[in-house]
Amino acid sequence: MSLEVIKKVRQITGAGMVDVKKALDEANGDESKAIEILRKAGAKTAAKKAGRSASEGVIAFAEENGKLAMVTLNCETDFVAINEDFISAVNDFAKKLLELGKDNFKVWAEDEIKNNLIVKIGENLQLGEFDILEGEVIGTYLHSNKKVAGVTILSANQEIAKDIAMHIAAFGPGYVRPEDVPESVVAKEKEIYTEQLKAEGKPVEIIEKIMSGKIEKFYSEVCLLKQAFVKDDKITVEKLLADNNVELVDFKYYSL
Repeated sequence: MSLEVIKKVRQITGAGMVDVKKALDEANGDESKAIEILRKAGAKTAAKKAGRSASEGVIAFAEENGKLAMVTLNCETDFVAINEDFISAVNDFAKKLLELGKDNFKVWAEDEIKNNLIVKIGENLQLGEFDILEGEVIGTYLHSNKKVAGVTILSANQEIAKDIAMHIAAFGPGYVRPEDVPESVVAKEKEIYTEQLKAEGKPVEIIEKIMSGKIEKFYSEVCLLKQAFVKDDKITVEKLLADNNVELVDFKYYSL
């Protein structure tokens, strides 16, 4: 069989040279049959690897016409997570999410992983979180390790949207404002602070006075608008937005 045929099948399937040669031998040189053999082998490989932990991975974005797609793809090792083929595949997944929409993407992605990508990459791969966001002004920040990201949707000002996206990636807020924090979460924090203060020997009346400040500090750590802005800790994100007459529409924090 010619080297061109081997290269063609390898390019289509992403399989290794040895596996491609074996498949072509089994298929008596028939390209289509060899590709089918390799795809079936990929399904078998996927089944064998499915039980292995996939705790590494990367995040990818794709943006077009006011829509932002975000996809996370998990792998087994950091070695694969920094592999150019793997990163390129995740970027392609994000573009495909924009094309197909959320409802159709999952089936396509899981089929692509099982039948093609695992053969090419050689590890257990799992589709992680994926989402599509929409807005007139979208700011994104993806950390250099591609494992942490922030997204901001504002009413205006692209530069501030990007800055706040970077802030979100750095501080990982869980809520927009204090009133968004569930009462059960606040109650648990108060319980923890009370036990800490009791252990320090503080009397009940002092604990009650201290508690208000403790909860305010908690809000400043977990609520985006109350956090000190990453590029100027003398102002909060809330003040940054107010000073620039910009409203926060939505935000997302992603982390692997």
